Amino acid sequence: MGTEYPARPSYPPRSAATPFSVPRSTTPFSSSVPVVGTDSSTLSSNPPPPSPPSFQLSAPPSSSATPVGSSGAARPPASYGPPTTGPFQRPPNPPMPPPPVRQIPPPPAPFSGQPTPPPTITTASSLSPPVSFPPQSQPPSVPMGPPRPLMGSMQPNLNGPSLESSYSAPRSNVQSFSSPLLSPYPPSSDTPQNFPGYPSNQPSAMAQGPPVMPSGFATQQIGYIPPPAATASFRAHQGGYFPTGTTPQRPAPPMASVQGLAEDFNSLSLSSVPGSYDSRLDPQVLPRPLDGDIEPKFPGQDYEVNCSSRFLRLTTNTVPSSQSLASRWHLPLGAVVCPLAEGEEVPIVNFGVTGIIRCRRCRTYVNPFVVFMDSGRKWKCNICSLLNDVPGDYFAHLDASGKRVDLDQRPELRKGSVEFIAPTEYMVRPPMPPLYFFLIDVSISAVKSGMLQVVAQTIKSSLDSLPGFPRTQIGFITYDSVVQFYEMKSSLSQPRMMVISDLDDTFVPLPDDLLVNLSESRNVVDAFLDSLPSMFQDNINVESAFGPALKSAFMVMSQLGGKLLIFQHTMPSLGPGRLRLRGDDLRTHGTEKEHTLRSPEDPFYKQMAADFTKYQIAVNVYAFSDKYIDIATLGTLAKYTGGQVYYYPSFQASIHGDKLKYELNRDLTRETAWEAVMRIRCGKGLRFTSYHGNFMLRSTDLLALPAYDCDKAYAMQLSLEETILTTSVVHFQVALLYTSSSGERRIRVHTAAAPVVTDLSEMYRFADTGAIVSVLSRLAIEKTLTSKLEEGRIFIQQKIVKSLREYRNLHAAQQRLGGQMIYPESLKFLVLYGLALWKSTPLRGGHIDVPLDERCSVGSTMMALPVTKLLKLLYPNLTRIDEYLLKTSPQVDASSNILKRLPVSAESLDSRGLYIYDNGFQFVLWFGRMLSPDMAMNLLGQDFTADYSKVILHECDNEMSRKLMQILRKYRENDPSYFQLCQLVRQGEQPREGFFLTNLVEDQIGGTNGYADWLMQIHRQVQQNA
Repeated sequence: MGTEYPARPSYPPRSAATPFSVPRSTTPFSSSVPVVGTDSSTLSSNPPPPSPPSFQLSAPPSSSATPVGSSGAARPPASYGPPTTGPFQRPPNPPMPPPPVRQIPPPPAPFSGQPTPPPTITTASSLSPPVSFPPQSQPPSVPMGPPRPLMGSMQPNLNGPSLESSYSAPRSNVQSFSSPLLSPYPPSSDTPQNFPGYPSNQPSAMAQGPPVMPSGFATQQIGYIPPPAATASFRAHQGGYFPTGTTPQRPAPPMASVQGLAEDFNSLSLSSVPGSYDSRLDPQVLPRPLDGDIEPKFPGQDYEVNCSSRFLRLTTNTVPSSQSLASRWHLPLGAVVCPLAEGEEVPIVNFGVTGIIRCRRCRTYVNPFVVFMDSGRKWKCNICSLLNDVPGDYFAHLDASGKRVDLDQRPELRKGSVEFIAPTEYMVRPPMPPLYFFLIDVSISAVKSGMLQVVAQTIKSSLDSLPGFPRTQIGFITYDSVVQFYEMKSSLSQPRMMVISDLDDTFVPLPDDLLVNLSESRNVVDAFLDSLPSMFQDNINVESAFGPALKSAFMVMSQLGGKLLIFQHTMPSLGPGRLRLRGDDLRTHGTEKEHTLRSPEDPFYKQMAADFTKYQIAVNVYAFSDKYIDIATLGTLAKYTGGQVYYYPSFQASIHGDKLKYELNRDLTRETAWEAVMRIRCGKGLRFTSYHGNFMLRSTDLLALPAYDCDKAYAMQLSLEETILTTSVVHFQVALLYTSSSGERRIRVHTAAAPVVTDLSEMYRFADTGAIVSVLSRLAIEKTLTSKLEEGRIFIQQKIVKSLREYRNLHAAQQRLGGQMIYPESLKFLVLYGLALWKSTPLRGGHIDVPLDERCSVGSTMMALPVTKLLKLLYPNLTRIDEYLLKTSPQVDASSNILKRLPVSAESLDSRGLYIYDNGFQFVLWFGRMLSPDMAMNLLGQDFTADYSKVILHECDNEMSRKLMQILRKYRENDPSYFQLCQLVRQGEQPREGFFLTNLVEDQIGGTNGYADWLMQIHRQVQQNA
């Protein structure tokens, strides 16, 4: 989608300090009569006919825009008084004298448009209930009392935030809607009123800046300023006018509306009076995830034994009771699982001769949600409700509450996550040893870039840390225009090379000696890695026989399985699997066939991936090139074998060497689950229908993962098989069967429960934005593989719009918030993450905006990222550190509140400051143009005046430099999955600064909307047909 305001330059973004710029006229409502207040009614499709004005106001000359839907015939002047007919009628009692006609003076000359009030964010607890007038029908009363429990009757829990918790100072309910910030009308000419940030009606008054809020106000709760005294008070939400000194008789609000006020939602004023100029949003009040990922909440204490959200996250922690209710939930209904996530210890249970306790019918593992019955002799499965016999060795008596007396000694009955030691019946073969096989490109480009030397050194330094000692197996193949094998028997003092030049009929010489036990052949392996760079230092071969080398590696590994690490620097050009330069085909870009460039070209690689998975071989691809290398095709090997793609464009060892060393070392030394399979079970009436990530689907619900680790997650979508669910709770269980590096067969089990609800508002209340964004991103990326990029972006936007529109329909009529965008508290960041997905590397722009290989590699990475890492990639951390570096405190704690996150926008950048941008994959150190030269010299040494693209950050001999490096090390320790390479950028240094600026999510860059404009666009679409 293009920018909402095409006339506005794309950079720099609009400053928040200029609220008087005249925006484009918009007419968000279709109405033929004047609309009263910011919450103009959109509840009636047939607007009432115009009535004689009861209170005339002279509009400024420049605000003569005709509302949408009005005809060309002459109309009476716009009436700002309440209509005598329609939904905003004036109450007939008590009668009031007509107000005198007051003329509003025109605004000051420099401003051609009528100033509109700044937007406000309000919570449900701050809203006054709407007044019910006698002529209107009144909803039935609801008896007062605490809300009904969620699990008993499946009624919504309407405990909303209290007024005391939302605001730091009390305020009057009578005047809560007469605040100037909530009224779209100009102030009366009798009483001078000075709005913060707006021009005063007094000729000599100066325009003030935006109001400074007290520190007690939260970001989502600014918007109340005590209204000044006025001669007249407009009730925008009631349509009534009361003379000064009179108090209207307000009937008690109906109980139904009081109950509705407790709904847990926020609202953001976005629109102005139809026909007037669009109001400008204050960027400071927009919701932002500055505290990082939010822990999802569950409805009640009954779910405290659920497994941690690190392992399993549902898109909403409730389950719809019917298919019709699920159809109204327009967001993905599913889960994101990461069974080996780091951060929590999982108890290990060994049942010994008893065997693992499982349900006879559905094969569910025993867990805290099973119920023991018949004095402890039977247990009821929580998934399929079957009664199972308790083995004699597992029997225990029940206490008075029905719980086992040995509950404290049974972690599997108290913890949502547990790991079972599997007996021999869970093995189809003896547990495999950890096996690492290296397939290394030794063409001239791999040697000249330094890749070959860094890889050899890193592998050698990691040998002592490889898991599985002394069972670990290792092997090597190198290739250019031919394939080189290496015999490494322990009896040899030096490895023996064998060269195969027949690429069409590849065979493996001495297959028994190409894979060796590392502990037995350590000296030979060390000698090989020491000599590898020098063996090919004079190589001038530019070809790549990658396909034949890949087939050879498969033949060597097929007996045991393991992990294949590929280091590819040149596009495959010889033998089976050779590829062509299709990325430069301009005839395909922008057409219906554009998606074919993001899909595999040669079926050879997909077939090889299927063969690898069948024989328990996982493939990780390390790609290095300054030219097109076709990641879309090579990445197929990682996608279907449970592996991942590491991409280092324009690799140079002096610049990117540290990143390659760290990530290769982590890949080799992190704990790995070998020859794994995973299945997720759910209760009656539910079924997982689709799975998304890097794996091979062995059956309808069994995921094959030859080598799995903690840095990968999988998403799946859920559907209802039955029209109506009859249970009150649904359970989910993830089971990962794998072989540990020590040779044990284990089963990692995670169990969670979620209540079944009949109210859509409960699904919104317990929604998990992180899980929703994770599933949405995978669905959108997969969509770009079969259609245009734009369709993937539109898919995300439509999901957000439909969900917010459905939520609006639930509450807008009840709360009379027709002119505001309302959203549940749980989804307050969804719109921003949707914008971040639009601007993410796999989805943004067109073929000229992102190199094809980079787009495909980042897309492959995002398909496997856990929730927290994905959210950080979409909305990175931006912190200012120059003020902290100047302090004399000796210790650095980067996780403390000292280094606070800032909005990811150019407006957060001060030319006198130093900032760190961290998206989990790289650091950008941004030096302001006016930063103190002394600080720059302390951090960079004598290079502080040089071209920053040639400067490598290192620790200097001063306290300031040591503190900076300590901050970077702390950030890397907190996010160890990838190495954040530090890139230095000086303000105004182009084109180097361009990368940094284009990744500021909230800014209007490259024809894309900024955050405020995107929010307005979503709001307008939500209002359509709402």
